[in-house]
Amino acid sequence: MGAVQLTLGGIAVLLGIVAWGMFAATIARFVRVIKLGQPDATRNGPFMARLGTLIKEFAAHTRMNKVKSVGPAHWLVMWGFLLGSLALFEAYGEVFVPTWGWPILDDWSLFSLLMEVLGVGTIVGILVLMGIRQRNHPRRADRQSRFQGSNFKWAYFIEAVVLIEGIGIIGVRAAKSALGAHETPVWSAFVSAPLGELLPASPNLVSVFAFVKLMSATVWLVVVARTMTMGIAWHRFSAFFNIYFKREADGQVALGKLKPMMSGGKVLDLEEADPDEDTFGVGKVEDFTWKGWLDFSTCTECGRCQSQCPAWNTGKPLSPKLLITQLRDHAYAKAPYLLAGGKRDMAGDEIGLTGDNPHAGIDVLALAEAERPLIGSAEDGGIIDPDMLWSCTSCGACVEQCPVDIEHVDHIVDMRRYQVMIESNFPSELNGMFKNLENKGNPWGQNAKDRLQWTEALDFEVPVFEGELADETEYLFWVGCAGAFEDRAKKTTQAVAELLHMADVKYTVLGSEEGCTGDPARRAGNEFLFQMLAQQNVEMLNSVFEGRDVLKRKVVVTCAHCFNTLANEYPELGGQFDVVHHTQLLNRLVREKRLTPVAPIAEDVTYHDPCYLGRHNKVYDAPRELVEATGATLREMPRHGDRSMCCGAGGARMWMEEKIGKRINVERVDEALGTAPSKIATGCPFCKVMLNDGLTARQSDGLASEKVEIVDVAQMLLTAVKRKPEPQLVPSGAPSLSDEEANTALDENKTDEVPTGTPLPDEDK
Repeated sequence: MGAVQLTLGGIAVLLGIVAWGMFAATIARFVRVIKLGQPDATRNGPFMARLGTLIKEFAAHTRMNKVKSVGPAHWLVMWGFLLGSLALFEAYGEVFVPTWGWPILDDWSLFSLLMEVLGVGTIVGILVLMGIRQRNHPRRADRQSRFQGSNFKWAYFIEAVVLIEGIGIIGVRAAKSALGAHETPVWSAFVSAPLGELLPASPNLVSVFAFVKLMSATVWLVVVARTMTMGIAWHRFSAFFNIYFKREADGQVALGKLKPMMSGGKVLDLEEADPDEDTFGVGKVEDFTWKGWLDFSTCTECGRCQSQCPAWNTGKPLSPKLLITQLRDHAYAKAPYLLAGGKRDMAGDEIGLTGDNPHAGIDVLALAEAERPLIGSAEDGGIIDPDMLWSCTSCGACVEQCPVDIEHVDHIVDMRRYQVMIESNFPSELNGMFKNLENKGNPWGQNAKDRLQWTEALDFEVPVFEGELADETEYLFWVGCAGAFEDRAKKTTQAVAELLHMADVKYTVLGSEEGCTGDPARRAGNEFLFQMLAQQNVEMLNSVFEGRDVLKRKVVVTCAHCFNTLANEYPELGGQFDVVHHTQLLNRLVREKRLTPVAPIAEDVTYHDPCYLGRHNKVYDAPRELVEATGATLREMPRHGDRSMCCGAGGARMWMEEKIGKRINVERVDEALGTAPSKIATGCPFCKVMLNDGLTARQSDGLASEKVEIVDVAQMLLTAVKRKPEPQLVPSGAPSLSDEEANTALDENKTDEVPTGTPLPDEDK
């Protein structure tokens, strides 16, 4: 052990003690800060199910691999960090004794191969990730870049440390190979052994490489210990907990049903709640649960949520990533005030800090942060701008894509709940919708007696519930408000009713007894109104199905929002039903030959996935199989399936005017037109209305053919089932079409050959 080894080793150990001490202290502070959030006992178990989800998501990188170019590279870097820790701690021995290695393991060729692969994999993986970041840098793509708004200084720092760590692993191994420290077969040192041939046999060189590796780790420890908001670094630790404690214990993402409104760790009973004691949604950052604080701490600023957000992609101020990072920065800036016991009442008066000098010892910046409203304009010092909060369509694209399971939609709705129920501060357009729901039981404000007007155009009698459900009735057909009152949606309702009639499916409708499920009220934050509507419906449905087993309480729904609410949210209120979407039921009827398309629809069709049918409930195949069953050619849009773009109607946006940026429905229609279809099909009345409006706008601009139309999948199936087959042969003596007539007939079904939609960014942007 020479002077070089003693000097470098001494420096490494002394600085290491300081760095590891700072790191441990920061972790302890993290625990204290995250515990500032409200309790949430729903995250505690079951242990094995949650552990299985954690292992699957991090070991197999199931969520990270949603972006194929990133997943494998990040997988290499992740394992390089986890198992590469062995190489890091080994360096504390190597810097003093260049020939030192882990007892037993160091003489095992497979361990040597593992370290070699980790070193090479770390270098290759981080170089790929660095290339992806530069390829998609905002300077190249502006708002289309998922990295817009991310902290690039932090990113470059982390990338540099990871690269140095990888080089350090290989460098130490190469220097030890040159020194002949260990007998290692070439296959277990396939990079370091050849490099060792080029290096001098010097113990000092081993110590220098080990020192560099240790110093990069030491600098990293010091920097991240002093920067608790550096999610790109801290997610290496917090992501494991965030995945384990995700909302759904079975591993599903936080979509479908909303998280119920909670206070003090318990579901809030609105009939007994006290605004002075209970939290109604989230009005201050400390009203978020500890899982919310963990979400904020775990965001890596990768921007996958941002790249998929329909609001961000159409020029709105909402970026799910920036919303989370703004909440994170505010939470940690305010934390010293909260840790000191600071608390304000509903009026904003201080009730937590008392005494002659209550603010003594508290950072003045934390006190200033405590004065800021959670929701407010920049002029008011707000953390989240109201336009940012109300731009969300609750489509769930952010939640679906987040690799660390952040629950953006739940957090947004919680903030909306406080704004609506406590502050009465929400977009003015929602006033009418709320009043209509409360007084008329539907957002359109129509009379309940008109719920059966859609049946008047049918040439058969639609069975209506009259106090008792007949034994032979298999399905209750939940029409929904849109299906009953909106003219374009009525066509879907009529098509489904006719198809069920043709298939001899015994069903009934409720007529005037039906009311809104409450979806728009809940997504807008009016939990009280949702509870009122939902409880009325649950009570009514339970009486309709009285005496029936749960599995025989079958409901078929055409509206994706009604489908989600009935299937996922009503069970929490005592309403257990077997709910199917009309595309699922119709697809089964086609498979069973109870509905038989007799003539193909020789047209090109693109299908738009409704968010509340697709992402929220994972129904992707049934509607597509129905499109293909009609004989149409399905042309997929670039964004489809779990990456589908919203129509713009969700989150109660159906009743709010878009005043900022490009209209979401127009953007989606542009993308659909890019597939050159003759029909744009969907499976939700909200989507049908929005896409119709978008198509009309493009047709009036002369950017879309007048022949293109928006249809529900059920309408396509009805056409294929009812239309007469085209004659296959021309009988002898029959008149034949002239060339001009034949070309005219072909042109009627011919779709545009040149796409007219807007070009889309690559998946990584």
